[in-house]
Amino acid sequence: MTFVAPAKINIFLKITGTRGAYHELASRFVRVDALHDTLSFVPKSTPRAGFELEGMGDVCGVEENTLTKAYRVLERAGFKKQLEDFFTQHALHVNKHIPQGAGLGGGSSDAGAFLRACNSLLSLGLSVEALAHLGAKVGADVPFFVYDIPSANVRGIGEMIMPFEEDVPLLEWFTPPVFCATPEVYKAFREDFLGTINPALAEEMLTCKSETLLREMEAHTLNDLLAPALALYPTLVPYVQGAWKMSGSGSTLFRIQHHG
Repeated sequence: MTFVAPAKINIFLKITGTRGAYHELASRFVRVDALHDTLSFVPKSTPRAGFELEGMGDVCGVEENTLTKAYRVLERAGFKKQLEDFFTQHALHVNKHIPQGAGLGGGSSDAGAFLRACNSLLSLGLSVEALAHLGAKVGADVPFFVYDIPSANVRGIGEMIMPFEEDVPLLEWFTPPVFCATPEVYKAFREDFLGTINPALAEEMLTCKSETLLREMEAHTLNDLLAPALALYPTLVPYVQGAWKMSGSGSTLFRIQHHG
């Protein structure tokens, strides 16, 4: 039983305000099917109680992992018995391909795929809206992956998902050897760049197709997190050239696919 957890790219990301410790945003998320992790639910050789997670290596501590967090959220939502029964018989194996600290949503996608898989395999009967509400308790980007749609406008602190009808342009991307810590990038934005926000421009961008935005706007206009990311990680600067844009809090760069 294997489930796919695709990456995402932020075509644009505009900060529109703050909500306590969080940042409110307007963003276009597009799903990147060509780059994905896989989650496999593998029968245990001998039944034993406990949530066993394999294949994550040293990505982060077990309890800080988004998959463990998603498990705990489902547990608190009233599904403890179903989870214990299923995971006494099965272990979860993750095959990681989405790089960490790259603005591609790998951990959030894993959690979204896990929630969808559990809802299906354990017959939890949750609507996609209810599942996305639980996903928001794991992380801000998780609801997008729960909905599993090609393109969406994302608002609030990531919990408001509105499917966006468009033909997503073919993209190419690469991830420089720079790990960008999302909390640090947002912290730097709040400290040094909060005065630059332009909510009116963000509203306008939400109505535009991704291809138009990428062809007509430059990297700094599209992504409010680019300036703080470059300030924190100056080794990124040489990579942001020409048509290359940055996804999320970095460090992945992308552009419309060149032919020939």
